[in-house]
Amino acid sequence: MSTRLLFLIPLLHAIATNCFASRQPVLCHDDESSALLQFKKSFHWNLNSCVDPSDYPPKNISSWKVEGVDTDCCSWDGVECNEETGHVIGLDLSSSCLYGSMLSNSSLFSLVHLRRLNLAYNHFNSSQIPSGFSRLSRLTYLNLSNSSFSGQIPSKFSELSKLTSLDLSFNSELHLRSLQGLVQNLTGLKDLGLRYVQISSPVPEILGNLSCLRTLYLTGCGLHGKFPPGIFKLPNLQDLRVVYNPDLMGYLPEFYSSSPLKILSLWGTSFSGKLPDSIGNLNSLRVRSIPPSFGNLTQLTILDLYYSFIRSSNPSSLSCLGKLSKLTSLILQGINLTMEIPSSFANLTQLTYLDMGSTQLMGRIPSWLANLTQLTTLHLPFNKLQGSIPISIFELKKLEILNLYSNHLSGTVTLEMFTNLKFLTSLVLSLNKISFLTKTSTNATQNKFEILGLGSCNLRHFPNFLSKQDQFQGLDLSYNNIRGQIPKWVWNTSRETLKLVNFSHNFFTGFDQHFEKFSWPQLQILDLRSNNLRALPLIPPPSTLYYLVADNMLQGEVSPLICKLSSLHSLDLSNNNFRGTLPHCLSNFSNTLSILNLQGNNFHGMIPQLCAKGSRMKMIDLSQNQFEGLIPRSLSNCKMLEILNLGSNQLNDVFPSWLGTLSELRVLILRRNGLYGIVGSPTTIFAFPKLHILDLSSNKFTGKLPFEYFQSWKYMKKIDADNFTYMLEFTSILSCGFDVPQYYPYSMTIINKGREIMYSKIIEIFVAIDLSSNEFNGKISEFIGNLNGFQLLNLSNNNLIGHIPLSLGDLTTLESLDLSQNKLSGRIPWQLTQLTFLGSFNVSHNQLTGLIPHGNQFDTFENSSFAENLGLCGNPLSKKCENHEQVPLPSSGIKEVQDSWFHVEFDWKIILPGYVSGLIIGVVVGNVVTEKRQCWFVRTRRRQPKR
Repeated sequence: MSTRLLFLIPLLHAIATNCFASRQPVLCHDDESSALLQFKKSFHWNLNSCVDPSDYPPKNISSWKVEGVDTDCCSWDGVECNEETGHVIGLDLSSSCLYGSMLSNSSLFSLVHLRRLNLAYNHFNSSQIPSGFSRLSRLTYLNLSNSSFSGQIPSKFSELSKLTSLDLSFNSELHLRSLQGLVQNLTGLKDLGLRYVQISSPVPEILGNLSCLRTLYLTGCGLHGKFPPGIFKLPNLQDLRVVYNPDLMGYLPEFYSSSPLKILSLWGTSFSGKLPDSIGNLNSLRVRSIPPSFGNLTQLTILDLYYSFIRSSNPSSLSCLGKLSKLTSLILQGINLTMEIPSSFANLTQLTYLDMGSTQLMGRIPSWLANLTQLTTLHLPFNKLQGSIPISIFELKKLEILNLYSNHLSGTVTLEMFTNLKFLTSLVLSLNKISFLTKTSTNATQNKFEILGLGSCNLRHFPNFLSKQDQFQGLDLSYNNIRGQIPKWVWNTSRETLKLVNFSHNFFTGFDQHFEKFSWPQLQILDLRSNNLRALPLIPPPSTLYYLVADNMLQGEVSPLICKLSSLHSLDLSNNNFRGTLPHCLSNFSNTLSILNLQGNNFHGMIPQLCAKGSRMKMIDLSQNQFEGLIPRSLSNCKMLEILNLGSNQLNDVFPSWLGTLSELRVLILRRNGLYGIVGSPTTIFAFPKLHILDLSSNKFTGKLPFEYFQSWKYMKKIDADNFTYMLEFTSILSCGFDVPQYYPYSMTIINKGREIMYSKIIEIFVAIDLSSNEFNGKISEFIGNLNGFQLLNLSNNNLIGHIPLSLGDLTTLESLDLSQNKLSGRIPWQLTQLTFLGSFNVSHNQLTGLIPHGNQFDTFENSSFAENLGLCGNPLSKKCENHEQVPLPSSGIKEVQDSWFHVEFDWKIILPGYVSGLIIGVVVGNVVTEKRQCWFVRTRRRQPKR
């Protein structure tokens, strides 16, 4: 018996030891608790630094005790320790309302045992992400999303090889030079979030090798190039979102039946091709039509058909959705419905979220929407809704967001109508025909607005209730009649939260106080265009993405402080009185800047080297300034450039043939400079492949007309006449909690129909060449007839000789033709009378002879179109033709079958054509002046049979 007891003693001792150990856990290491306290002290606690404290309750870091009082950091809020070693292995400070800069020597990086780190939803004051994160080599989870970081993502992030989850999303000032460089060592990644991080590279093929990947979020990253199809076939990928990347191309491959893909979002990209039949293997994709069987999904609570391929004008095609009585969220945005809001939706009484934006809705807003008493969000923007807003809408007591932007709504809305909407924080009525009224005595409202859109609401002054608002994120007062100075209190409104300010298209003259800088540190979009402003603060805050102050009376030089706007996307200073030289730092923006419009100012000096490799620039307009010197060769790095306008400056250079490598360039305007020399031949086979507007007028170019360039310009040939869209740059940014679309229409000024015309928008199908007022010589090639997509052709004021090509009659879309001030001879081809769109025609000051053709548009042209041609006769000139002059050929019922041209030299004589076997044969006879036998010049046309 004693032997047994002796045997149990060691066992009882081990049990007792373990029990004692469990009662006394290992404490936090002193150096780690000290590091955490130092990290805490390096930031301020600011409630406004939390994205949404109501949804993400702040961590109670005030419970972290000072050294010597309670140093066991393992018990602190947000801190996780290893139970055996006491080392800090997890730190969750998400939405802790931290405000301040993250420093490279932060004590955080001494916590080398960290495996999980979450700093999301804080405000790190646009500081850069320190490379010190790479010291935390044991990290498997890292979340820095929504934390106001800026600058380049450190290349050393790729050293965190144990990461399975990385989220840097919603830091719109962050940039990544190479996505491949970031992920090449992160082979164990399961979740990657880079939403709204600006990535200046294509999607690398290597992503298709990350076999563990479950979620991939690349929304709004500015991606370009071709999307690797192998990514779709990753064996564990469930959620793929690459939306809002308009330059990203790709196609959908065949999908396996075992594919785990549940969510696939590609809208806002340039994906093309056929939907594979195997798409049916995926269970959450959009469909081309809504089948009636949708009505059987009675347990469905969320239906998202955002920008799907559905096209319908039949309300019954959506009636089945009225059977889904348990729906809480219905998103139909971007579907082309072209109908009224279906009445069957009145049955969806559980809806809290209804989005039918951009669906071509017509008719009135139905009063029965008041039946949807659970609605918190009602999105109906970008439609064709008419009439007044029904009073019943103001009875939706749970409504938080009401967005009626850009419709045809009318009537009067008063602030008092919103008395019952106590939760309303977002109200957007802009771009309608609504009059918004407030009583002059109204100073405040119970609502604390975050988004307020009162653009084009017939406002004549700032509504007084705005002065008491302190939570604005977006404020739109554009297109109103507000005059005078901007009140002082405006600059104190929502100082810590305001991100979007649009006061454009009013009559502001200035500010009632002088200040050096804007008082909104988080400002992203500032639009003050089309006012009467004479002065502005030097520069907006570094967070600014869109700085638009065009069409004012601003003066002075552009401050070098603009270089601090490291995330700038659009800079529009056009049509002001700015002067001086441009800061050379503009080239630093080439990886972020897409729009640069400085036209109509007094800038001088050399144009800086604007584009570095990887440039994202799409529009550069420096016209109507005093720039001089050479065209900067760095423009060849602007591979995404679509419009380049350097017109009306003092540039002194040869024709920039090297721009022919820019495959996206569509508009090139170099007029009114000192450019010289021979344009010559293209240096590549496919030079300027997309060019369809070229203006080289008023320079000193010599030699032959550059028809060799025209041969490769397929966009100047017949194009889709039904394409009446406008050329613009579209992007979307995350601002104020929404995807905010930004449309910037391209503009230009050219000479059309004899006068200078400003095109505030450029239609996609507009095709024009203006080579006027140069020193081009030689003949106009018959090849010109192949470019039958023209609307405008101006070759005036040169030294051109020879005849007007008959093939000009093939330019059936031509609206303006100017060949004046040359040395052209011969007759005006009767074929030109077939140009039924021709509204402006000028062949004055040439050496033309013979009868002026008549018929169709030619009967509308005045004397000035034909003046100073001594050999011309007939209407509208006073000079009459002799009886033997030829009668013009009939212009109707003639269709060209074949054109065979053999060039010979002879003296012209015309023989009246006769009808031979259904053919009209015009034989030109002349005296051949060469010894060798020549071919006669025969032109054949077939006459349409009479019916």
